[in-house]
Amino acid sequence: MNKIFLGLLIFVPIAALVNFFGASPVLIFFSSALAIVPLAKYIGESTEELSVYTGPALGGLLNATFGNATELIIGIMAIKAGLLEVVKASITGSIIGNLLLVLGMAMFFGGIKNKKQEFNKTAVLASASTLLLAVIALVIPAIFYNTGGSSSGIIEELSIFVSVFMIFIYVAQLLFSLKTHKHLYVEEVGEQEAKWSKKKSLLILFIATIFVAWMSDILVGSIEPLVIKLGWTELFVGVIFIAIIGNAAEHTSAITMAIKNKMNLAIQVSIGSATQIALFVAPVLVLSSLFLKNQMSLVFKPFELAAIALSVFITDLVVQDGESNWLEGAQLIAAYAIIAVAFFFHP
Repeated sequence: MNKIFLGLLIFVPIAALVNFFGASPVLIFFSSALAIVPLAKYIGESTEELSVYTGPALGGLLNATFGNATELIIGIMAIKAGLLEVVKASITGSIIGNLLLVLGMAMFFGGIKNKKQEFNKTAVLASASTLLLAVIALVIPAIFYNTGGSSSGIIEELSIFVSVFMIFIYVAQLLFSLKTHKHLYVEEVGEQEAKWSKKKSLLILFIATIFVAWMSDILVGSIEPLVIKLGWTELFVGVIFIAIIGNAAEHTSAITMAIKNKMNLAIQVSIGSATQIALFVAPVLVLSSLFLKNQMSLVFKPFELAAIALSVFITDLVVQDGESNWLEGAQLIAAYAIIAVAFFFHP
């Protein structure tokens, strides 16, 4: 798998060349997307290596910040380009993708090899309840907007307040998982040993972040021409493609862990990533937009909110018993497929 990610780095110069020569927006979009996938993987891996040196508390903060660097960079570039709906769609896609596609594939492939898999129900339900809180935080601004609170100034102020509360809850969950109740989360991890030196980890993190920013700029610049050429909507591009790009390495990791019968870790990757997107990436993008020309709010489209709420609901049902099998995985994958097709046909 490492060789595959290493091989995908060839798309970095390819994306730069096709963009320089003004090739088809389809070629530019998909080459830059494939270039971002391994770069995101190396950002995540270097962050994990650094966390070995810094300890679990600071390591958790590093993972929260740089583990989502790809989504944050793409989001900021898209906000600068005025593609606010693409940013919101990518947030929606990341949440439903992690909950339905990633967790579904982990349960499916893990369940095929291991007839029944068990995981820590207390830890998972704590994450699930946090996701329900995230749904409330995302739904309230939309309800407020659609029930008469149509003033853009008020909506932006409400989004800022909600974003601050979301980050506060995310920090509280970090404290819960890394300090007060860390025994619920580290039972399968054991002692970690660094494979890279601190200097090498910092260098790879710096270089990968710079290249992600460059490729993201190219990617975002090709979205509008791509939409015109293929007849897709910005909503579909954001929910399906942009959402998967930054999370591809995590998707692979969750499935691998499940096959090895480390279901606690697989669920931490999938549900944990969805929680990070909802409670960290989304509010940080809202607050970051205050310093940009285009300000982003937390008012999502009703269809996006319905998809997020239903994804959280079915995930909560599946994990309540503390065990999983391949059928539950297949059900989650089917739910993702239904939602993805609906987004494709949504005007």
